[in-house]
Amino acid sequence: MTTMPYVLMYHSVDKYDSDPFQITVSPDRFDRQLRWLARCGLTGVSMRELLRAHAEGKAGRLVGLTFDDGYADFLGEVVPALLERGFTATVFVVSDLIGEHNAWDATGPRKPLMDADGVRRAARQGMEVGSHSAGHRSLTGLSEAELWHEVTAGKAALENLLGEPVTGYCYPYGHAGAREVDAVRRAGYGYGCAIWKSELSGRYALPRTYVGERDGALRLRAKRVRHQVRWGW
Repeated sequence: MTTMPYVLMYHSVDKYDSDPFQITVSPDRFDRQLRWLARCGLTGVSMRELLRAHAEGKAGRLVGLTFDDGYADFLGEVVPALLERGFTATVFVVSDLIGEHNAWDATGPRKPLMDADGVRRAARQGMEVGSHSAGHRSLTGLSEAELWHEVTAGKAALENLLGEPVTGYCYPYGHAGAREVDAVRRAGYGYGCAIWKSELSGRYALPRTYVGERDGALRLRAKRVRHQVRWGW
């Protein structure tokens, strides 16, 4: 992959009082961010659609929209806003915590995660569901057996839930070395989403651009230009 497609990384879209990890975007700000994309002639799509178009040389006006963790607000806030504009997205789900909450953020606000019916509803409405591991553990500190479980169990559980292949993986915390990237490839995924640019950047360690509450039109434009300069996209 000589160029890297442009992919935005979100987590939660909801009203909030406290956001110590800066993972939440308010619904109003999210709506304005989507309107900015549309004004720029860009269409937000799932990773599945983006990579298919990229392979065909037809992804010039597309941007990948990804949502880590599978929060319940994806169904309540994100999906309606996307469908209103004809957009889609990929949501990465932690399979062992479906219907529970973000237990990995022990010191932050508790956020509910989609339950099984919510995950299925998101898929039925055209959203791609990918794996964010079985238990949201940093893969780089795990044994070989634990790593393989985190990578493969999430895929199997989601495929059983949805009745369709799950081809996308997202590394918890963005932690991915050569061992972890190889495990995702061997497990049969079609791509892997990381966060940062690295020597491993490619189809199984796709860099993404963080989007937060502070990102208005000027910051979004600057981030897009940065990606274009860095990756020729």
